[in-house]
Amino acid sequence: MIPVPLSCSVAVLAKAPLPGYAKTRLRTCLGDAGAARLQEELVTRAVHTVLAAGVGSVRLWCTPDAHHPFFRRLAAETGVALAVQPPGDLGVRMLHCATASLAYASAVILTGSDCPVMTPNYLHDAAVALADHDAVMGPAEDGGYVLLGLRRSHASLFTDMRWGGGMVLAETRQRLADLGWRYHTLATLWDVDTPADLRRWHRTLVPS
Repeated sequence: MIPVPLSCSVAVLAKAPLPGYAKTRLRTCLGDAGAARLQEELVTRAVHTVLAAGVGSVRLWCTPDAHHPFFRRLAAETGVALAVQPPGDLGVRMLHCATASLAYASAVILTGSDCPVMTPNYLHDAAVALADHDAVMGPAEDGGYVLLGLRRSHASLFTDMRWGGGMVLAETRQRLADLGWRYHTLATLWDVDTPADLRRWHRTLVPS
């Protein structure tokens, strides 16, 4: 495996596994408690995947705060640092996480917990690409992205974005081009957001 040639930090953004707060689009098939348990499973998987990638320091950015016992337990088990996302929309929170991370690292990889098919190699490839690019994106099938890596931060990448819409990836590409930044695009992955996504993921877990 190619060594990561720069100091990289990974910021994992995660909601607390509170019933009625996390994975709300799956409440119809899982119920509030089941959706919360799924959130725990996804966040745990995401943290372990990032740690296995070994690309640099890892910080779990929690919302609405970092006091939930699940966050505390996961930090104790894995050694990841905890931080609290600021109030505001997703763009405000991502900009804050990126800026804070770049204060002590040469690059940051922003990701969430909704993409259980992301692998350590995928994250490693993102970190390696940042050695020669200003940004790297991991596209999502729904038109968003599962990962955004940056060598530097700029508010235009996160401001006035229609988060959750199908044009986030295309709009981010345009904004990177407007900045004159060189970016690299990884393979397209998919998130677990809907009952159909959940069934798809469960099929990947069944041995063939």
